[in-house]
Amino acid sequence: MTSIGAENKLSTRRKREHGEGGDDVHAKKSRNEPSRLESCLDQPVDLSVREVVKFTPSSLSAKHYDADTTEPISCGLRTMEELLSWKRSEANPFNVAVVPLAPRDPPLARCPRRTLVSHDMMGGYIDDRFIQGTNAETPYSFYHWQYIDIFNYFSHVLVTIPPVVWTNAAHKHGVVVLGTFITEWTDGAAMCEAFLKDEESYRAVADKLVQISYCYRFDGWLINIENALSEVAVKNTPLFLRYLTDQMHERVSGSLVVWYDSVIENGQLKWQNELNQSNRMFFDACDGFFTNYNWTEQSLEFMNDYSGAQSRQADIYVGVDVFARGQVVGGMFETNKALELIRKHNFSTAIFAPGWVYETHEDKSEFRKNQDKFWGLLSNFLYVHRPASPLPFISSFCQGFGKTFYRRGQPETKGSWFNLTAQEIQPLYYHQNLEAEGWLRTSGCPEDAWNGGCSLLLDGVIPAARITPVCAKIFSLQVPLALKTLVTLIFKASPGITVSLELKTTDASQCTHVDVQEVSLTSVSPAVLDDGHQLVTQMSQLCGNLNPGGWTIRCSQLELHGCVLREVCVRIQRDGDAQDTPFSCRVGEIMILDAAGLQVPPELIQGLCIDDVVWLRGAGSSPQSSPSLRLNATLRWDYPVGLVRHFRVYWRRLRGPDPRIPPGQLVAVGRAYSNLFRVTELTVPEPPALLELVVEPVIKKGFLVPESHWGRRSLSYTADLTQ
Repeated sequence: MTSIGAENKLSTRRKREHGEGGDDVHAKKSRNEPSRLESCLDQPVDLSVREVVKFTPSSLSAKHYDADTTEPISCGLRTMEELLSWKRSEANPFNVAVVPLAPRDPPLARCPRRTLVSHDMMGGYIDDRFIQGTNAETPYSFYHWQYIDIFNYFSHVLVTIPPVVWTNAAHKHGVVVLGTFITEWTDGAAMCEAFLKDEESYRAVADKLVQISYCYRFDGWLINIENALSEVAVKNTPLFLRYLTDQMHERVSGSLVVWYDSVIENGQLKWQNELNQSNRMFFDACDGFFTNYNWTEQSLEFMNDYSGAQSRQADIYVGVDVFARGQVVGGMFETNKALELIRKHNFSTAIFAPGWVYETHEDKSEFRKNQDKFWGLLSNFLYVHRPASPLPFISSFCQGFGKTFYRRGQPETKGSWFNLTAQEIQPLYYHQNLEAEGWLRTSGCPEDAWNGGCSLLLDGVIPAARITPVCAKIFSLQVPLALKTLVTLIFKASPGITVSLELKTTDASQCTHVDVQEVSLTSVSPAVLDDGHQLVTQMSQLCGNLNPGGWTIRCSQLELHGCVLREVCVRIQRDGDAQDTPFSCRVGEIMILDAAGLQVPPELIQGLCIDDVVWLRGAGSSPQSSPSLRLNATLRWDYPVGLVRHFRVYWRRLRGPDPRIPPGQLVAVGRAYSNLFRVTELTVPEPPALLELVVEPVIKKGFLVPESHWGRRSLSYTADLTQ
């Protein structure tokens, strides 16, 4: 979470070094289980929380909260004792994903050649461990989600629990998320001998892995045993895998368990670089097989003919090490050579450590350029998956980081920030050569934005010989349209061009057949509405004064029956004479809405409560000033998270310490992306005092929520007279 109020910016963050900061699984339950929120809902809304300011050590878990600031952080489990003693009641509530796995087309089960990305970077749990975000200036972010099916967060701790920011971003794009269970070296061998000694022991470990995945709402596990196993342990390993896989399938819909090519049937640690008779017993017991990286084309040819692979080629993920360590095909900016061979033989792939584009390039300001180059080279061997959620479809193209945080085209917070949960549905990024010397490029640009951290920049050259518009495809979708659909395009364009939207649709009946990828498309141009149109007036009333500041806001309407939206394109037409015409167009936001649903949600924020209060003393604003009082507390409330882009959290002084001081104005504290927010290091008046904490829902559609629907709770506090 980036602090919105400059006066509350976390000084300690700048000094941090990178590093990691019992339920019965057989009981069927909803993932949306009751929490401490229930007690908050029972409290009168006008009840003030009362506190005595005591500077006692925090009782919060050191694993789940930063020791200096009490910020919530993600972490893994390092020992078997930690795993076996794990209890749901002691889990980190902030690390629970709030974004369900979105539908996409085609679904994973119908993908004949899949793409898994294993994210192994710098030991893991770096900037991404800060659940509410951080002010990292040059963070690593992944945003080519449309190309991949499965995301695995990898580190070398025993149980790698994916940081929730990754799960939220992946799920938004319909991508399955796997944690990692890994044992290595001598310590790993000892752990394996202990937990694989008998059925009771391996079931206990599997049950905990299922509970953890279920609790934190990610979708499965990569199992990586990289140490030798005894005869008993290796015999029990497939039984462990089968039990874990069955339990995951029963408890977590769409879950996967994938085995890494390491140990063979006699217990030796002997990477095969292929699926064969020596390791088939593990493949047969789970959902997938991730090969080691030193394969050759002969390995692929062998697997094509191998009886153990028949009918399950999609479940064989041929590993590619982007760092190109060892005798491998491709790697680095030649990873496409490996993908070409893998796809030639009709296998899935596992791309390991694509963070190479970040780690090995010193100039982090070139990160977007290097990332787009890497995935652009692979794009011919990857498959674009289409978001398939119903309307509304909304994206402001935010990649989850930026130099400034924008709201409605205006800077809300200046300064670098990073929070992958803020990432919105990503467009297609590519460079396309046109005829003659013409070209077109789509890229993320943080220099200006409508909402979030960046906009989509379309730039290029319209060649003199081209008489038709340049059409940039930015989304490939599978979204059923309403009878009356409202389309909003927000953009800034260079002089000399006309910008418009082109949508490509198909008859809904064509999309009901299994495995139909190619359908006939019809291009439609939504009718632009004038400012006096009833829908435009209605939108203006709901959204308030937008003050576009150089942005063009264009509302259009479609009236279609039984149609599915398949592509969203931005059409750029030259205005003047036929000559080479450089152009740029910054797209800030696209919204596609059911015109019948234009209304502010009636829901109110309910049950706002304050708990886990920790008081600290921090440095004052000048060397001569006294250390200031800092409030740290957790806010919880109830509101449909699916309606919001985020929540804005504020505070204001109501009274004290001098009663003659009038109440203060609302001051922004931060942004929350769930019904949970940790206020950290908030400078507040000395006791006795009364302050108020306020939560505002920021609706995805841009509609302003009246203050009567916001959440409020007051906090009164007095000095500790016993000290």
